Amino acid sequence: MSRAAGDFDASRYFRGAGDLGFYNVGTREMRTLAKAIHAEHRDAWTLDDAISFADGLIEDRHLEAKSVGIEVLARYRRDFGPNLLPIWHRWLAENHSANWATTDAICGALIGPLILAHPELGARLRVWSRHRNMWVRRASIVGLIPRARRGESLDLVYEIAKRLHSDREDLIQKAVGWALREAGKTDPARLEHYLRTNGPAIPRTTLRYAIERFPETKRKALLTGTRS
Repeated sequence: MSRAAGDFDASRYFRGAGDLGFYNVGTREMRTLAKAIHAEHRDAWTLDDAISFADGLIEDRHLEAKSVGIEVLARYRRDFGPNLLPIWHRWLAENHSANWATTDAICGALIGPLILAHPELGARLRVWSRHRNMWVRRASIVGLIPRARRGESLDLVYEIAKRLHSDREDLIQKAVGWALREAGKTDPARLEHYLRTNGPAIPRTTLRYAIERFPETKRKALLTGTRS
């Protein structure tokens, strides 16, 4: 399924990827494969079987293998329960998702849907935001994006964003800006007030991501008005 050499190089999107490997298979193809695996086994597999499958693939060094495991497990989201959150925390904390794409896939396909169904679990992400592992910290805010898009859990989104403003990792600040931008879709006035109130403490990377949806004149005003 790999693309021809020189036709596509996924590694160019990952800085400092360490031992992360790439088959150079596109996202559409990976999702098609996951759909086929699920279709073949859905009459026999339970949620526990899907978890075991994903748990094995998440440890594979190849980005695409990790992604297929996540995609298959995501097809069992109706059966997700709070007991799964510690499993996904382990994947993050043990560096099985030590890249932005796998971390965001876990958040978007697994953690986000779980917290949509069980909003009370969102409070656990406060602890994640202080974790020593960068990928756990990134997940603490990206995992809330599905709720932020609905205008839900905004108090928690802003609280965790504020906790993360002092984080020195660029990938954390980009994620915080992304979450703030999503929170601002349903309540742009609240986002603008937050940015103006906390402006000097907010890294410029975060700010630039957060204001992407504002008109150009508003973006310029916020960039100028929030300088320390």
